[in-house]
Amino acid sequence: MFNPSRPAIRYAAALVLCAAGAALAQSSNVSYGRITAVTQGSASAGNAQTGGAVVGGALGLISGSGQSSSNQALRTIGGAAAGRRVGAMASSRPTFEYTVLLGGTSTIRIVTDEAGMRVGDCVSVERGNFNNLRLVDDARCDRPAPPTPAAVSEANACQQAKEALLRADTDADFDRAERRVRLLCAD
Repeated sequence: MFNPSRPAIRYAAALVLCAAGAALAQSSNVSYGRITAVTQGSASAGNAQTGGAVVGGALGLISGSGQSSSNQALRTIGGAAAGRRVGAMASSRPTFEYTVLLGGTSTIRIVTDEAGMRVGDCVSVERGNFNNLRLVDDARCDRPAPPTPAAVSEANACQQAKEALLRADTDADFDRAERRVRLLCAD
């Protein structure tokens, strides 16, 4: 009879999940190149502005309970406007478009929220389900060589952390996954 609480079964299930994760992680491709251009922009989520307006309007309506209907209407409109502005400020974040020359023959553009990279920096370009840039030693760009197993392992760990962030169901899971992305995907 199947009993998932038995230690042997849990151990076997953990091994299968680890093996499946390792198989998925092998999809990362690592190459090296130099940044040739950096353009700063910003990304904003329209959903955050709409959500801010709805929440602000609801709070305005609640704060006007027991008041006249015109007072409630004014508070609702004012709350919606304030909520929309707060949502816009919270959702707008800087982005950076990096143009990278790979192997002296081709260029790619990657948009990320990673700041601090400059023209001339040697970077590891990690591509898979997600893209990532990581600063690396100049020797990687000066003497092109295939990526080391450690570089591929780092790229795979970053990919897995980003996938876990997308699967997060609770605030605690999201916070933990977001910290892992910052630790494993930064340079």
